[in-house]
Amino acid sequence: MKYTSLLRLVRSSVAALGLLACGVLGAAEVGQPAPAFTLTDLDGTSHNLSDFKGKTVVLEWVNPECPFVVKHYEKSGNMPALQKAATADGVIWLQINSAAPGKQGDYDAAAAKAWQQKTGAAATAYLRDVSGAVGKAYGAKTTPQLYVITADGTLVYNGAIDSIRSTNADDIAKAENFLTAALAAVKAGQPVAKATTQPYGCSVKY
Repeated sequence: MKYTSLLRLVRSSVAALGLLACGVLGAAEVGQPAPAFTLTDLDGTSHNLSDFKGKTVVLEWVNPECPFVVKHYEKSGNMPALQKAATADGVIWLQINSAAPGKQGDYDAAAAKAWQQKTGAAATAYLRDVSGAVGKAYGAKTTPQLYVITADGTLVYNGAIDSIRSTNADDIAKAENFLTAALAAVKAGQPVAKATTQPYGCSVKY
């Protein structure tokens, strides 16, 4: 019994050290401070979540090869349009790719830049999380999966982009867009009505 408890303690300590080594603290919970992290963009510049204090932040988990991501990029231009509208309104939009080396969607900087250009992506930055530590700290399960963080660092939305789980671009116009609703609520200083929704898409390739 004592051995089992000790083993669990060791495992949890190792996991915590792994998160700290990647600049990640805490675990994501809506209504609580968003976990801090540091990741590097495609030009080698480090970004800390704390750098954006005072701004609304969107985190978007992305995998360029996932059919659900393709739906919102290549097939429709939906995600780039949302990015442009949000960033024009002062929102910081961070794409995060947590694919492990060699897994589907693990693009190096050159490939990711080419994909960004091809799709017209307009995020503030594209960040690589090759260890998966940030994705796991946030509990990211799918691509896409989106999070909204307020100017004071509180996580207020976690879930799907919209209400229709499909790879059909025609469904976008018919769906309830949870992300835009969350951003509108934050801008108006109101609580997010649907703060947690079931994300859909491909599994994050940890």
